[in-house]
Amino acid sequence: MAARIPDVCAVVPAAGFGRRMQTECPKQYLSIGDKTILEHAVAALLRNPQVGQVIIAVSPGDARFAQLPLAQHPAITVVEGGAERADSVLAGLKAAQGAQWVLVHDAARPCLHQDDLNRLLALRATSRVGGILAAPVRDTMKRAEPGKHAIAHTVERNDLWHALTPQFFPHQLLHDCLTRALDEGATITDEASALEYCGYHPELIAGRADNIKVTRPEDLQLAQFYLTHSADLETS
Repeated sequence: MAARIPDVCAVVPAAGFGRRMQTECPKQYLSIGDKTILEHAVAALLRNPQVGQVIIAVSPGDARFAQLPLAQHPAITVVEGGAERADSVLAGLKAAQGAQWVLVHDAARPCLHQDDLNRLLALRATSRVGGILAAPVRDTMKRAEPGKHAIAHTVERNDLWHALTPQFFPHQLLHDCLTRALDEGATITDEASALEYCGYHPELIAGRADNIKVTRPEDLQLAQFYLTHSADLETS
């Protein structure tokens, strides 16, 4: 009997290097405790019973992933990623054929909480477009003068949100929007921006601000602190 195709698949683009971390090792393979950042990020997805498959897009020639225990997990599929994030996501979408909905989660976000993920997944019952986890901007925002480190003016922070992941969309809609946006040369910074380019308005699901992306050396210590004090760590 053929394996059942899950309704929800997750795609984790993990082909990036992350030069801002100032390390030789790609940031997703840096360790927090006894797991890599990637393992923490994927564990949060696998922990949710609604997620039936996780597809990880790694860079060509990546020899590190195969050494992780994660590589032997029956719900994990590995594909070859591309030069840009969107290329890796499209490769993951191809492997997720048959899934109705797709989560896309950053490989460098190890602190995802299940309550946030469940609220995002609930969009299946209420939305045809999907949405993203996001956190309202709390700090005063400044716009710089073009090309200078000098303040041009203060930006009104009402209605501004920090985009987080996972981002959650119907499979076919995400595929079509990414493909069109890339074909037309649009700037795609995250999956939601591809839908925005095509005229859709994904929902903003308020998420925890500690769902941080590890991009700089100081983020690693902060993520370690959050994970150490998280109840999720006890069940990982």
